[in-house]
Amino acid sequence: MKEPDPLTLIDVVRRAPEPAPWAEGDNIPWHEPGFSARMLREHLSQEHDAASRRAEKIDGHVRWIHNRLLTGRPTRVLDLGCGPGLYSSRLAALGHECTGIDYSPASIEYATRTASEEHLQCTYRLEDIRAAEYGTGFGLAMLIYGELNIFRPDDAALILHKAYDALDPGGVLLLEPHTEAAVEAQGKQGRSWRSAQTGLFSDEPHICLTEGTWSDSSRTATVRHFVVDASTGDVIRHAQTFQ
Repeated sequence: MKEPDPLTLIDVVRRAPEPAPWAEGDNIPWHEPGFSARMLREHLSQEHDAASRRAEKIDGHVRWIHNRLLTGRPTRVLDLGCGPGLYSSRLAALGHECTGIDYSPASIEYATRTASEEHLQCTYRLEDIRAAEYGTGFGLAMLIYGELNIFRPDDAALILHKAYDALDPGGVLLLEPHTEAAVEAQGKQGRSWRSAQTGLFSDEPHICLTEGTWSDSSRTATVRHFVVDASTGDVIRHAQTFQ
């Protein structure tokens, strides 16, 4: 993952009005320890569904996966982009053996600790799912909550091929991509800003400028976050492109 570029306010003023898809970065900094810890708090929050869904919704999804997709029979589950293991933990409690892969160290640490404390058959690995080896012998491989849309087309295709190869014959591939309308809405969200003493992108007082752009030619949305340190004026840019 590309490290964020250090910028100044004049760079923000002179920014490209319509950046090329993925030109300014692949994603928000899931792998950075401080960001990862702050994001974990959002994953576990029961006040919103912005990072992970609230427990009641996850419980309903897990019941559907267990009863409808897997017909109540224990199997091996591959959870790609597993976050803090909120789905895998519940599936393991129903008798499944789960492997989760994620790029966020705080989430993987939380998931591993939960599995140990609750004696669940879960193994978690801190890896980028683009580069990780998935193994074989799974009855279910899942990539949910719109994560597929973040990847470049070649990377998305690679992930899908690897997930397919990881399945046993008759295994199930569960995907939950954003609709095209949802992706377009990301790009056409306009501009907004907020100030905070502490927040997802920084522990220090800062201003976050967020801007979406939409490309008709590539059918992609790029969302940029310019995080301005309130004390120094230094700027860090994070960018995501959705296909």
